Order: sequence, then C-alpha cells, then structure tokens
Amino acid sequence: MKDFDVIIIGGSSAGLSAGMALGRAMRKVLIIDSGMPCNRQTPHSHNFFTRDGQTPHEILTIAREQTLKYPTITLLHSEAAQCTPITKGFEVSTISGETFSAKKIILAAGIKDQMPDIPGFAECWGISIIHCPYCHGYEYGYQPTGIFANGEMAFELTKLISNWTKDLILFTNGKSTLTGDQQSIISHNNIQIIEGEIAAFDHHDGQITTIHLQNGSEIKLKALYARLPFVQHSDIALQLGCSFTDQGHIQVDAQQKTTVPGVYAAGDSASGIRSIANAVNSGGMAGVMANLELINEVFWWERIRIRRA
Repeated sequence: MKDFDVIIIGGSSAGLSAGMALGRAMRKVLIIDSGMPCNRQTPHSHNFFTRDGQTPHEILTIAREQTLKYPTITLLHSEAAQCTPITKGFEVSTISGETFSAKKIILAAGIKDQMPDIPGFAECWGISIIHCPYCHGYEYGYQPTGIFANGEMAFELTKLISNWTKDLILFTNGKSTLTGDQQSIISHNNIQIIEGEIAAFDHHDGQITTIHLQNGSEIKLKALYARLPFVQHSDIALQLGCSFTDQGHIQVDAQQKTTVPGVYAAGDSASGIRSIANAVNSGGMAGVMANLELINEVFWWERIRIRRA
C-alpha cells in the first residue's frame, strides 16, 4: 500500500499518539520512524500518569504495541528524505528509495541536541547532565548540582533549579555575560559562579563524579543542568517551507497546524516543553485535527457536487 490518508514522520511519543487518534478514526496511516528518540539514554521518565519512573523505552514499547493494533496503521523503520506537494496532498520519499503519498503530513521527528565537544558530556546527557527539573529534579533534590549556561539563560535556569537544591554552582564555561544585577542576585543566594572553561567530565556509566576545569581545578557534583542549542531531527519542515519560531521550533497554532496547509507538527519539534506528556498531548491534537480536516474536505466537495448537479 503506497497511498495513505496521513503520513507521520517520527514514531516516538508524539507520532504514535497522532497515529492512535487517526487509527481510531479508521484512517490509513503510515508512520516513518528512524528509531533515534532524543531521550534514548534517559534511565527514567517522570510526570506521566501511570508510567512514572519507567524508562522511555518501556513507555515507547507499550505505546507502539497499542498503536499498531489498529489495522489501518503501518510502521516503517526508515527515515523520510524528501517531501513534496502534489495535486492531492504530498509525496514522501525515504532514504531507502521508497515513495508514498498522503493527503496530510504530521511532523513529529523531534530535535537533535548540539552537545559541546567536552569529554564525558555526551555520555552523561540525559542521565546526570539533564535539561528539565520537572523531569529529573526530584531525584537530584538537595544534592550538589551545577548549571551549564551563560547570560540570560544562566540567570533563569539558576533561579529555577534553586527550587530543588540550594547546593548550586553556575558554570559559564568562559567569561560571564550576566549583567551586574544578575551576578549580584545569584551571589546573594549563595550560588558560586565559575567562569573557567570545563576540560572534562568524569563519570561512571553516565553518572557525573567530577568536573575538571582547564585550570586544573576539580569539583565534585551529582548532576548538571544544561540547555543546549538544537536542530530539527528532520529537514522536511524546511523543505516544505514551514515557518519557525525564533527558538528554532516549527511554528504551529493551537490545533498543531503549521504555516503550510495540510501539514501539522507535534512534540519536541514544535514545542520547548520537552516531556512525554506534552508530546502525547500535542500528537493527539495533531491527529484529531488532521482527521477533522479530512472530514471537512469530503463534506465540502460533496456540497460542491450537489450544487453542480
């Protein structure tokens, strides 16, 4: 089967949620997934009812099994390479050379974090170098913790993390770009600011033990928060001409519609709220709205047919 009602690019939480909504609407759906979710190293997921503390892999396995029980849904383990508009929708080609068509597209491939070239950082990412206190802060509460950021982001992130622990050190990894007032506020909250560049992270299976600075200093920590730059995991949105936010997310409205008609986006690719719960919610919304648009189009053309008759 090469023709579908909807093609979903990305088969993690947002993509599977969109697929389930469409499968229950009896739509023919193709989910194209490369199998590289950004949370694949994360040992535990939190803030998702009924699944708190499970690994992302465990949650994804259950989600995939439940979504694929709907017979109109097909999962293809591949990667979308190109998407072009055609007369009645879109044509999608994969890296393996297969071509499919659909009336609607849902972009749910997520993002790729751009990690600094510091030994040990990538190995700890998602384990003890973390991005979200709501996802991981409870487990590292009241423990020695670092912030890896500079400027406005450093100030806001330090303020946020101080809710979970007061034992904080801010690493600007180079000359601080904080304002004088920001530095004063941070210091008055007994938070040390270290401007020295980081040389390496010692760790055991992703758990930080020591931060080594270029000047030879060593600092013991249990966790480090970082907000990294990112790129879209797929360039399909760019190919289609979708608009992006200043932060780099695909621009969507309240119905998960992008600025390109017939194209929706959900999950991390379209939101700064990086959680499974948010991905599931936005994916479900995208699926429902894509189905509603398909319904409306059928009724619209039937109305035109009756008028012409």
